[in-house]
Amino acid sequence: MKCPYCENEDSKVIDSRHTEDGKAIRRRRECEACGRRFTTYEKVEEMIMMVVKKDGSRQAFDRNKLMNGIIRACEKRPVSADEIDQIVNDIERNLNNMMEKEVDSSLIGEMVMERLRDLDEVAYVRFASVYRQFTDINTFVQEVEQLLTSKKEK
Repeated sequence: MKCPYCENEDSKVIDSRHTEDGKAIRRRRECEACGRRFTTYEKVEEMIMMVVKKDGSRQAFDRNKLMNGIIRACEKRPVSADEIDQIVNDIERNLNNMMEKEVDSSLIGEMVMERLRDLDEVAYVRFASVYRQFTDINTFVQEVEQLLTSKKEK
């Protein structure tokens, strides 16, 4: 770490502490050349992930938007808030682990549908009807038939 006073590159850490929110580490350092002390902060670099929509527009990933979509699909279903939170946490973690700056909205939609399919079939069909933009009853029936077929195979 470069000394802000003499620009020497050698310093030693005297004290390290977590900040109040626990998201950074505060370090007191002493320059080995001039002996002056200074403070540095170390934190995880947060990468802003952009979601590429079907129309090509881009929006910053919004955890709340994802959560609200799942909540709407699970409305009046026996799905707990903890289960919904777990789905959102899993999807967000998987997206962050991909280390991509841009992610297609279709990938996020498929991740949600995969988890809802295993959790609650009605919530799955509700989400799929909005996500896949069912235009008529036939596409709705096809999706339900696919669900039933995959259920029989298990």
